[in-house]
Amino acid sequence: MIAFIEELREGAIEKLEKAQAHLRKVETEADRFWVNGYSKIDREKLNLINSNYMTLEQLENYKNKAIHFEQQRVINQVRQWVLQQALQEALGTLKSCLNNELHLRTASANIGMFGTMKEKITD
Repeated sequence: MIAFIEELREGAIEKLEKAQAHLRKVETEADRFWVNGYSKIDREKLNLINSNYMTLEQLENYKNKAIHFEQQRVINQVRQWVLQQALQEALGTLKSCLNNELHLRTASANIGMFGTMKEKITD
């Protein structure tokens, strides 16, 4: 009976050793999964941060382009307004000059006609 108990004890020790080896293997595997999981989480976190940074840079570029576009639009509007004002002023001056010149030409033509008429009358 002692031999039987000794056999059972040896079998139990062998099973215990196998179970302990299996436990160490499972713990090692669990540690590997844990490390890989956290490494993957860290990589994903870095990828997300980089992606967000690039998106922010793009948004900043779009904002700057929109501001530049609006500035150019306003500058062009002001230029058009200034040009329009200058053209209106030039047109007013031109009309005034033409009226004066027209009066001078008419007066000169009339004086010329009177001169011609005077010569014919005196001849």
